[in-house]
Amino acid sequence: MTSILTNNAAMAALQTLRGINSDLGHTQNAVSSGLRISKASDNAAYWSIATTMRSDGGAMSAVSDALGLGAAKVDTASTAMDSAISIVQSIKAKLVSAEEGSVDKGDVQDEITQLQQQLSSVAQSASFSGQNWMVASSGASASVVSSFVRSATGGVSVQSTSYTFSDTATGNVLFGSNSTGVIITSSGILGTVQTLANSATSFSVYSLDITNMTSGGIDSALSMVEGALKALTAAGSQLGSLSSRIDLQTNFVSSLSDSISSGVGKLVDADMEEESSKLSALQTQQQLAVQSLSIANSSAQNILSLFKN
Repeated sequence: MTSILTNNAAMAALQTLRGINSDLGHTQNAVSSGLRISKASDNAAYWSIATTMRSDGGAMSAVSDALGLGAAKVDTASTAMDSAISIVQSIKAKLVSAEEGSVDKGDVQDEITQLQQQLSSVAQSASFSGQNWMVASSGASASVVSSFVRSATGGVSVQSTSYTFSDTATGNVLFGSNSTGVIITSSGILGTVQTLANSATSFSVYSLDITNMTSGGIDSALSMVEGALKALTAAGSQLGSLSSRIDLQTNFVSSLSDSISSGVGKLVDADMEEESSKLSALQTQQQLAVQSLSIANSSAQNILSLFKN
């Protein structure tokens, strides 16, 4: 039966066209944005997971920046420590030359004094972002952000690596400091005084004066300087180990951030080959649906031929 009031064929064709247009709009959005799931209504569970993981990825980026800052601090301290070792080695060489009886100890001391002043300059210059790891008091510490952790229960935390300072003769700083950060040249590896054998006076590497020393006193000073070199080398190794750990953690955070990005992509990214094929198919279906609707709408016009003379 054909009716001019109700066109069931047109309604069916229109419903089909609406469905095709909806699918086509979703596919076009996926093609233009590159996302299979761009909003919660597309897939609430995957969208929620992807949103959380993107947030964690941003936190990883911040951790990577913090690790870079920490690495710069450690590198600055390591550079100062290496310079201090080189200077103390020069002082050691001057002491050896002073053992020669014909050498003027006053002239040698003038050279040692210049090296001692350079040690102070190196220690005070080894500052990065307001922190100086070469001038510090025992008990103080510095920390470097190392990781961002999300627990199984959803809790988050930031973990850090701590570096504790010691201003003794066998510690890990060149000189000590007071509560306001002002250098104290009577403590630290270079500032802590020691009583020298064959000498009535106590000296540190920084305050050493061989002007009136006998050969025995200079030998004792050599032993003190050698001890300072061992302490400096140990402190340098400690900084090197921390630097290596930061490098490892930096590489890990970078790899982890890439893994998170890849995981999020697998959840929400569109398969462009698939979407391209779907787009072509839907465009063809749309054309056919429009043609079908046009045919259905024209059926009512055919009734007019029944009333022609």
